[in-house]
Amino acid sequence: MKKDIKRIGVITSGGDCSGLNAAIRAITFAAVAKGWDVYGIHNGSNGLIVRPMEYERLTLASFEFPFAIMGGTMLGTNNSPIMAHDNGRREKIDDKTVIERFKEGVTKLKLDALVVIGGDGSMPIIADLCKHAKIAMIGIPKTIDNDAPGTDLSIGFSTAREVVTDAMDKLDTTAASHHRVMLVEVMGRTAGHLALQSAITGFADAVLIPEIPYSYPNLVKHLRSAQRKGRGHALVVIAEGIKRPDGQYSMINNGLNFNGVSQYFEQCLKKDGFEVRTNILGHIQRSGNPVAADRLLASAFGVRATELLAKGKTNRVVVHQAGSVTDISLRESIKLGTTGVNPKGEIVRTARALGIYVGEIK
Repeated sequence: MKKDIKRIGVITSGGDCSGLNAAIRAITFAAVAKGWDVYGIHNGSNGLIVRPMEYERLTLASFEFPFAIMGGTMLGTNNSPIMAHDNGRREKIDDKTVIERFKEGVTKLKLDALVVIGGDGSMPIIADLCKHAKIAMIGIPKTIDNDAPGTDLSIGFSTAREVVTDAMDKLDTTAASHHRVMLVEVMGRTAGHLALQSAITGFADAVLIPEIPYSYPNLVKHLRSAQRKGRGHALVVIAEGIKRPDGQYSMINNGLNFNGVSQYFEQCLKKDGFEVRTNILGHIQRSGNPVAADRLLASAFGVRATELLAKGKTNRVVVHQAGSVTDISLRESIKLGTTGVNPKGEIVRTARALGIYVGEIK
């Protein structure tokens, strides 16, 4: 039986990216047009878990300049449920309390549904909380990694790609001036979408991604071949989640975060006679006003989410497939898991045809 929607909540969870505010805006505008009340939950699921709860009523006036065009999220986000104390300390709480607090928060706000804008890591966690709270949920994928399941595009990816491409354009001129190899380390964790596509748009000489094994000697051979052909400098894009030539990952925080694999390559290439500089772009890739492509995608995703709720369809994830916005079941999305680069796909073939070293593809 279809439940009438009167009040919905909006959550941004996991890592931030550009385009989140545009999605929140689209959800709010579409929901208000249907006569619904919209509540923005602060700091991911934490806004429903902490006491007092942290949230705000969203109206059309909430998106007066400059909020809608800003990067990041006006609601805040978080990766792990925590409890805030009056003295300002933040302390982790046990899973049972998290579930109870979340359900209690949903009940207190009288929410009929939640729209969760998240990635492949945070989405299943909040989906589980929603299941325990017996509240309908619609998911919207966002991540600069572009590895969310079942979708060709995620909110934030297009802007991050522009940021990396712009950085490479700038690095190209200084690399040429000094005849250097510029190493550009980009985010993406275990997915190479951002690295690969930025290598093509930034006219790189080589790109190393987790999905395709590489040979360090062949990378060196490729760079020297380019030198012999008159290429006086080089751009090499390195995905943060690749293994080093010694077979190890470069990680910190007890193996939770990738960090600095390009610095290892710098030392190796210097020993082989190259003049090298390393550039780790870091969190700048998450920042900046969203480009038009992300604003359009976020707006379409937000509208689709409200349409699904209006039709009584829940536990769905909005996705972009074959040029159109559609949706898949939440269960299917979770089952699919992260989506990596297809080693035999069109993007890889394009890079190879352009003379970019993309590893050892059989």
